[in-house]
Amino acid sequence: MHAPLPALFVSHGAPTFALDPGLAGARLGQLGRQLPKPKAIVVVSAHWMTNRAVSITAGAAPETIHDFGGFPAQLYELAYPAPGLPALANRIAMLLEQNNWPTRLDAGRGLDHGAWMPLLHLYPQADIPVIQVSMPIWMTTKDALHLGRALAPLRQEGVLIIGSGSLTHNLYEFGSVGVNTDYVQQFCDWTTRRLEERNTQALLAYRAHAPEAVRAHPSEEHFFPLFVALGAAGDAYEMTLIEGGVTYGVLSMDNYLFNSSALPPTTAPRITT
Repeated sequence: MHAPLPALFVSHGAPTFALDPGLAGARLGQLGRQLPKPKAIVVVSAHWMTNRAVSITAGAAPETIHDFGGFPAQLYELAYPAPGLPALANRIAMLLEQNNWPTRLDAGRGLDHGAWMPLLHLYPQADIPVIQVSMPIWMTTKDALHLGRALAPLRQEGVLIIGSGSLTHNLYEFGSVGVNTDYVQQFCDWTTRRLEERNTQALLAYRAHAPEAVRAHPSEEHFFPLFVALGAAGDAYEMTLIEGGVTYGVLSMDNYLFNSSALPPTTAPRITT
């Protein structure tokens, strides 16, 4: 058997990330050239939250969704024509159902910008099949961790698991002038230290422990994908910080790569709504 592929958390930033990759885009491109080429990619994005069941893209050719407005016309002309892989969608549904997650296959759903924009930099050829998995609207940090653990066996099958969100995500302060945003780096530093310590319990309760946690994440959906990647990595991971800087003063573009040879347990605790 081959060594498991790593799990990855990416900060996808604003939609302009597709046109202005900056430091984060360059480093994701470098990472894509360094990693073993995956057989497929599974992405959990902050921009697909579903009611009750976990939905899974199941079409053979998922469309590129431009789920944003008011940006340059050039952005809406971009496409990421990666193929889907219905057989993998069925495999994911089986893994999730074995771990007590209700699932739904969605053959008509495409890839939202939280999925295709980081992939545009990681794998610009768009020649690797991509499946997107939703997050239920009732998600908690523990649920996100368990979702990642349920997906973890795919790493042994040549699948790269990506959680796509943002290490900080306060759009209320987006583009603000004269606002002290030192909290952004403070929150990022705290998160990095807890990951280095493998202090998962502190991370799960980050809103009680991290500096300016609620300010960094007024809502939690952009932080949940970190826990999906962390769950897929297991407990004995080695973490690499891939710095991406801060855009618009409030959006950290930092990324985390998790390598581990030991996969987490295949059965997570029962999930309840």
